[in-house]
Amino acid sequence: MEDKYDEKDYAILDELKAHGEWTVRKIAKKTGLAPTTVHARIRKLRQAGVIKRFTIDIDHKKLGMGIGAIILVSADLRQLKQRQKTQYDLANEIKKLHGIQRVDIVTGISDLVARARVRDMEELDRLLLQKLQLLEGVSKTQTMIIMH
Repeated sequence: MEDKYDEKDYAILDELKAHGEWTVRKIAKKTGLAPTTVHARIRKLRQAGVIKRFTIDIDHKKLGMGIGAIILVSADLRQLKQRQKTQYDLANEIKKLHGIQRVDIVTGISDLVARARVRDMEELDRLLLQKLQLLEGVSKTQTMIIMH
């Protein structure tokens, strides 16, 4: 049976999404709930798997990683099948490449979407031409540079 979540749970989740570093007390003040209620609900949401993990938002430019790209990847399904690999296996291989932040399996004209962050165009070129496009099971890529 699916757990039921109410407005209080959604209010807590909204605050956590916007301000993951806030204390339980600060979230309680913002949502108008008691700190013990907020703490118990966060624990319940974590145990239920609604909150999978806490993370940070990085300013990549300050780290010298100013180029962001979305890479559409078409899989060669015949080659994957011959190698007894799946799109999940291919996604996991792509995730291991330096500069790749995220890989999702999608529907549409592409099979996977990868998000990359690199220092400069030369590093993006190496990522695409010397690594990603050479993986078994990749038939085609299309790259879009993130402007804003």
